[in-house]
Amino acid sequence: MSNQLARESSPYLLQHADNPVDWRPWSEGALQEARDSGRPVLLSIGYSACHWCHVMAHESFEDDEVAALMNRLFVNIKVDREERPDLDKIYQLSHQVLTRRPGGWPLTIALDPHTKAPFFAGTYFPKQPRYGMPGFTDLLRRVAEWYEENKDGLGEQKANLQSVFERVEPAPAGNGEIGPAPLEEARKQLMLNFDAEYGGFSGAPKFPHPSSIGFLLRHGESARDRRPLDMGLFTLRQMARGGIYDQIGGGFCRYSVDERWEIPHFEKMLYDNGPLLGLYARAGRLAGDAQFRRVAADTASWVMRDMQSPEGGYYSTLDADSEGGEGRFYIWDADEVRRIVGEDDYPLVARRYGLDGEANFEGRWHPHIATRLSELSEDLGLGTPRLERRLDTARRRLFEVRERRPHPGRDEKVLTGWNGLMIEGMAVAGRLLGLSGCLASARRSLNFIHKNLWRDGRLLASYKDGSAHLPGYLDDYAFLLHALLEWLQAEWHTADLRWACELADALLTHFQDEARGGFYFTPHDHESLLYRPRPFADESTPAGNALAASALLHLGHLLGETRYLDAAERTLMAGWNALAEQPLAHTSLLEVLADYLEPPAVAILRGAPQTLANWQAGLDSVYHPRVTVFAIPAGEELPGELALRSPPEGTGRGEVAAYVCQGTRCSAPITDLQGLLDTL
Repeated sequence: MSNQLARESSPYLLQHADNPVDWRPWSEGALQEARDSGRPVLLSIGYSACHWCHVMAHESFEDDEVAALMNRLFVNIKVDREERPDLDKIYQLSHQVLTRRPGGWPLTIALDPHTKAPFFAGTYFPKQPRYGMPGFTDLLRRVAEWYEENKDGLGEQKANLQSVFERVEPAPAGNGEIGPAPLEEARKQLMLNFDAEYGGFSGAPKFPHPSSIGFLLRHGESARDRRPLDMGLFTLRQMARGGIYDQIGGGFCRYSVDERWEIPHFEKMLYDNGPLLGLYARAGRLAGDAQFRRVAADTASWVMRDMQSPEGGYYSTLDADSEGGEGRFYIWDADEVRRIVGEDDYPLVARRYGLDGEANFEGRWHPHIATRLSELSEDLGLGTPRLERRLDTARRRLFEVRERRPHPGRDEKVLTGWNGLMIEGMAVAGRLLGLSGCLASARRSLNFIHKNLWRDGRLLASYKDGSAHLPGYLDDYAFLLHALLEWLQAEWHTADLRWACELADALLTHFQDEARGGFYFTPHDHESLLYRPRPFADESTPAGNALAASALLHLGHLLGETRYLDAAERTLMAGWNALAEQPLAHTSLLEVLADYLEPPAVAILRGAPQTLANWQAGLDSVYHPRVTVFAIPAGEELPGELALRSPPEGTGRGEVAAYVCQGTRCSAPITDLQGLLDTL
């Protein structure tokens, strides 16, 4: 038998379609049923790759006794947090308010169906009391009893929560407050928190925090003090050596459970790998480091191999579990490795990947880089190129065997915002490292989104099995717009610029807070919920307000469009106090601040396609992290001030004219490549 989730497309919801719990998807009908029956709502939020979500499902939601109690006392609603981040943001914040602790997944919330306000919040609960937590069945009875005794007074609970939510909203900046102080404060805090032994900015568990590393790369590269740059590059190297990076197949897991990056929580998320791909590509250009280039190339290969659908969109996640246990797909027995790589190469492989030490995961080995190539080369008397060839051959054999194992579950819904993050990463890798396959992959995803998730000037958020649904959120518009501007640097198409303008206009029309500045997470015509957040802080993904402001700032300067520049400035001012108080929580918004205080240079090249390609190759020989370059073929019909950046009269067919603009100032046309390089 199945419950009402059987008609849903979300893989997470479908995982629970056969539970004896009478689950419903979030809907007005489910809330009305709770109101009519006098029962509270039990809201459970998770996602398909969540390990502890699986644990709670096996212990409680698949248990007939627990399910019968849930069905009698509650109307039970399941939500995929990846499809409904609006609900997740509201009830994660509610959890923090009610418990004064951070939330997580699975999120367990009891709601009053009349007000949609929570009166109880928690995360994972075991069926029987353990880990210092109450048993789930006892908890259900106590929560239902409390509701029955107190439900008439829950209107005040809603008002109190909404009051707290409003106080959480940052106050806008006053006149003259915007300045560089948060940039310096963030640099100091990152240096203070830096783990000089293993990299990163915390102990265990250790998350990559791509926005913090990106901040260090950008601001360290241009500063006299190289320490921030060195911290960012060191962290990237340590992650690439660790087990958080899949040494056999490429790609990054979500976080490391230890401070050394050695043992990950094995789920792989698209939203992590897009920004990390871009970071490693930038680091490869910046540092000229072959390791960074290889990690970027192998991560991109994993995405194209395992995470891109035949239609072109990128899938969402790979589960941590396979064959009934976490990490089974990724771990090895030493004897198995010996049989695969052979007796001659096994000692080399064992030293390289740590198999000659103690088992590091449940009696087996998860590979990490335990010995540097230079050390192996010296100890074994082998030249580095020969050593690399033998290791590459062994790694390929291990990969081929691993591919025959049962793979972790894959969540095959395509999320617009997460695709935007990966499109940007692919565009950066393709442009900076010359990986043409990355550009082709990004183009396929862009085409997929435009065909399937862009309708009547609005984005939809999610696609699966031929069907798209749910109105797009702020992140969908902001991440995709940001990606398009990166893509246009790699490959110019005026149609993509027009699409970027349509996305920017939709942001202003449907999401903008015209009274206070910034953007709401949901559009103006979204269903009425307990709260309408304006997120400025980074979470597991960059803040939507930050990427929206960044994209509008760059697009506004490119086109000379003051509407976009004004909206970006008002967003920065709206989030200023939060940024000033907690700069490390807002590193994506710090990038907007840096670009606002000192607009990056924009180089606009006009000319014949073949000559433009030659100029681009010349520009690519020098890395300019604070310069965006758009190579636009002559004859294109362009909007805004771009239409004025055309080859001047007298320019030959094989010549290029370049304009370098910064803020509101543009140079005279530059017609020789060396002159452009000197200007930049």
